[in-house]
Amino acid sequence: MDFRLLAIAAVLPLAACTQERPPVESAPPPPEAEMTCKVEAVQSYVGQTATPELGGTILKASGARTLRWGPPRSAMTMDYRQDRVNIMYDDAYKITQVTCG
Repeated sequence: MDFRLLAIAAVLPLAACTQERPPVESAPPPPEAEMTCKVEAVQSYVGQTATPELGGTILKASGARTLRWGPPRSAMTMDYRQDRVNIMYDDAYKITQVTCG
């Protein structure tokens, strides 16, 4: 009798794995960004002092939706977002580079 209980206890978890699940539909592609960054429009800000006000100006001028500051010696993710403008600056808060992504 003990062997039958052990067999049932061993098979029961496997039976849970055999349930038929509905097929997973592929996710729809993400919608295109409403605003696309235009880096050419903001290259004139390189060399200026980074301030919150200037960041807002660059965000508006680039047409991007989001702004990301890049402090010196900081790690940044490499994910690309066409609606984001990146502003990198040095220790003196001088803008060294403006990129999109």
